[in-house]
Amino acid sequence: MGITKKKFLEELNKDLEWEYAAAIQYIQHSATIKGAQYDSLIKEIILHSTQEMQHALQLSVQIDYLGGVPVARVEKTETDKDSRAMLKQDLAGEEYAIRRYRERIAQAEELKEYGTRRILEDILIMEEEHRRDLLTALGK
Repeated sequence: MGITKKKFLEELNKDLEWEYAAAIQYIQHSATIKGAQYDSLIKEIILHSTQEMQHALQLSVQIDYLGGVPVARVEKTETDKDSRAMLKQDLAGEEYAIRRYRERIAQAEELKEYGTRRILEDILIMEEEHRRDLLTALGK
């Protein structure tokens, strides 16, 4: 067996730290991004922040359900004075989250934790939507 339940819980807690960081970073970016071209995007970024907090709650519930203790630590956040650079930071965070959730889904499958897998799939779908929003905002 490649993944243990203990290691799975550790990775879920690391995902939780990143969700906290994403929510905080989106809040900070929504307040500091400047430029008329970003007006509608700012509302979307605020929505992303609330969705990241929902992900944090979902992960916390799953970690507890699986016998772990959800962390209260926050991973690193990034900021910049340049609005485009902030969006690139957000995009990098979403791409990292997508990679991590794909790994976690495979691990949940391996552990036969199908309910957790389903929750992780729903989170992944939303992270992919965030990535699309940011790619569109960056003109990619």
